[in-house]
Amino acid sequence: MDKELFLKEIEDLPEAMLEEVWDFLRFLKQKRDRHTLETSLLSQSSLEKDWLSLEEDEAWQNL
Repeated sequence: MDKELFLKEIEDLPEAMLEEVWDFLRFLKQKRDRHTLETSLLSQSSLEKDWLSLEEDEAWQNL
């Protein structure tokens, strides 16, 4: 999507609709952030098996 076109559409909106657009943008951002957090939490348990090993501890002990 072209940002310039998007911004032009925003500029052409009636003032009364701007709050609704703002709410929707915030919703999309929260949705993205929630997805990122969920992905991080899900991968943590998988990666934890590698992180919590004697070999890993030994490799990092001198840093």
